[in-house]
Amino acid sequence: MTGNILLAAYILCILTLFIYGVNCYYMVWRFWKTFRLATKYMRQRIDAAQSQFVDVAALPHVTTQIPLYNEANVAERVIRAVAEMDYPACKHEIQILDDSTDDTRVIVDAIAASLRRAGKDVQVLRRENRHGFKAGALAAGLRVCKGELIAIFDSDFMPKADYLKQTIPPLLAEERLAFVQARWGHLNAKHSVLTQAQSIGIDGHFMVEQSTRAFNGFFMNFNGTAGLWRKTAIEDAGGWHADTLTEDMDLSYRCQLVGWRAGFLTDVVVPAELPQSYTAFKSQQFRWAKGSIQTAIKLYPRVLRSQASWMAKIQAFLHLTHYSIHPIMALLSMLTLPVLLTLDFYVPWQIMLICMLCILVAICGPSTLYVTSQIATKAGLKKLWFLPVLMCVGVGIALSNSRAVLEAIFNIKSGFVRTPKSGGRDAVDPKHSRAYHVKAPVLPLFEIILGLYCAISLFYYIEAKHYMVGPFLLIYTCGFLLIGIRSFKEGLEKGHS
Repeated sequence: MTGNILLAAYILCILTLFIYGVNCYYMVWRFWKTFRLATKYMRQRIDAAQSQFVDVAALPHVTTQIPLYNEANVAERVIRAVAEMDYPACKHEIQILDDSTDDTRVIVDAIAASLRRAGKDVQVLRRENRHGFKAGALAAGLRVCKGELIAIFDSDFMPKADYLKQTIPPLLAEERLAFVQARWGHLNAKHSVLTQAQSIGIDGHFMVEQSTRAFNGFFMNFNGTAGLWRKTAIEDAGGWHADTLTEDMDLSYRCQLVGWRAGFLTDVVVPAELPQSYTAFKSQQFRWAKGSIQTAIKLYPRVLRSQASWMAKIQAFLHLTHYSIHPIMALLSMLTLPVLLTLDFYVPWQIMLICMLCILVAICGPSTLYVTSQIATKAGLKKLWFLPVLMCVGVGIALSNSRAVLEAIFNIKSGFVRTPKSGGRDAVDPKHSRAYHVKAPVLPLFEIILGLYCAISLFYYIEAKHYMVGPFLLIYTCGFLLIGIRSFKEGLEKGHS
């Protein structure tokens, strides 16, 4: 009886992962069907509107918001990059939303004063407390901003000079376009195997998933930075809310639920810094995982009641609940060995083959999406050598993200933990850089234990001559051990620093 229950749970986990895996193939299919035509159409709009930039008086007033919290390594870089954007100074307000408590404040004040002397409109806003974290800072800035269009850049981003000239035209051409999202690039992809793997994952998300959602009328999220908003759309949707850890996803969904559209620009790329440590990467993924599930709980009932197409509603569900695959993966890794040891009846080889094919489809779905993104961005296929690392990392964070999902479901509160940035610390004098860390909890020990458990499971399956399960268990073993050992090591190094 116990074996039957475990097997049923095991098959249910496989089928769930299979559904999310199949959706990756669907997204790739929709991407190739719409990508070229939609990109060409958007490019024509941008080119046609360039003549409007000749008449300065007719240009919309833009406010660029830069939310900061203890970002001494990157504050100057992002502020100067924003100040160098090619747009009339009389029409461009730079709003530095500085919640910092360290010497970032001194850096910000010095740069702001320098830019004002150069004729730039730079405002520094500071709050008495960090109520609402980033969402609270953006809302405070919105209340006093001059712009009708709002650009937002996190501290680790470096917009190019033509950013506004590329993103403003679509908003001028379509009145119901709430925002346009640019694609994220990478400043430090070659730093390590971790950053190389992350760059592949981010390329897949933006180039394939985001463009497919935008071009096919599905719900699309703002990614928190490198986007240009219409102020009236933000206000119409109810403004920034701080009740989820993904205020960007929350606002963009609310905008689309009240009739606004979202746009994505595949060929407008804003380079950014990728997390360079495993603990920082896990912290970032934890925030995204918890926030997306919080947003699903908050808004998906409204999505179901909306006038959106049934496919848009299905895609919204898979989008908002995507991180739920992590607790399923963690559970699957734990069930594999008990299923083998407790199964008290013979399972036909046909059933085993179907289960293995479902697992294969689930594993290869995201990989297909990543390969597609590398082809579409013309990046070549060299980076795909790091795809196995990405697969291992994606599995290895399953325990951490499972905790995030459970906290969201049971409404357990946690603060907004920002991802530390180095600002290219490899290339600068360490004396002039600040070492920001993310707290490393006891979780790495459990990740290591689970990795060893998967290794034992792998041994038992090989002994039982169930070789088809081998690759799946090998990925789990490598993933949990990689994330657990590296996170544990970083925690020890932080303790001695």
